[in-house]
Amino acid sequence: MCVSLPVFVTFHRRGLDYVHPMIRNMLTSLALLIGLGPMVQAEAFQQSDVLIADFRPGWREPGTGRHFAALEMQLAAGWKTYWRAPGDAGIPPSFDWTGSQNLDSVRFHWPAPEVFLTNGALSVGYHDGLVLPIEVVAKDPKRPVLLQARIDLGICKDICLPALLELTAELPVGGSKDPIIVAALKSQPKTPQEAQVRAISCQIEPIRDGLRVTSTVVMAPKGGAEYVVIEPGIPGIWVSEATVSRDRSTLTAIAEMVPPNAAPFALDRSDLRITVMSERGAVEIQGCPAP
Repeated sequence: MCVSLPVFVTFHRRGLDYVHPMIRNMLTSLALLIGLGPMVQAEAFQQSDVLIADFRPGWREPGTGRHFAALEMQLAAGWKTYWRAPGDAGIPPSFDWTGSQNLDSVRFHWPAPEVFLTNGALSVGYHDGLVLPIEVVAKDPKRPVLLQARIDLGICKDICLPALLELTAELPVGGSKDPIIVAALKSQPKTPQEAQVRAISCQIEPIRDGLRVTSTVVMAPKGGAEYVVIEPGIPGIWVSEATVSRDRSTLTAIAEMVPPNAAPFALDRSDLRITVMSERGAVEIQGCPAP
């Protein structure tokens, strides 16, 4: 298999050569592909063979410009796609709404994701399909919204493929509640109140090339292995896989955050988002005060 790689820059980090995290994700996916041996060819699959996607137009909340629609993706059996924070072995999705009309804002309501472990590498996403609710606000609530989206994402099974979706939908002023979108909204991670989180705090300390965040969540064990994703709320910041430990009702997760310039940076605690996942579901915590 002949593969062309981009030129990239390495940084010196703690005595080791450090590859920028975006490049590391690309190389991880490539390594998984190459590791399958010469019998597997990425060219054997086309996007249309394994992915079908469209918008569900949903409904407008009466008397408001607030509209609930959804991106629906159907994947071939065994294929998966990725969550907004996909892990080092995942490929983050990106959305471009250029060309949309009467669109004021977009907010995603991500369903609780699943954790995948492939050859020791962790990724976070969804298998076989995804209904992603989208909360749209119209500039003029009396007019329809024209959604025009370019969506870049990764889809994987034994190999990973880059996928490009170019979708258009008109969101009417009326419409009735879509039970499929309603079900997806109900599958979001639990709130701290629903999960009976009793306390949350974060210690933030500078390191040579960024920040180290140690989060402490007091809540009862949910059973099975627990995984934690810590998001800084700032685009372009690489976050390491969290080291997770538990002492009875106290869950501790430690992750490092590295910006593109590999230096300490200002972090707003209210932007921190902590998601705890296990085989029994997920809980999402927005904001993390000091201890």
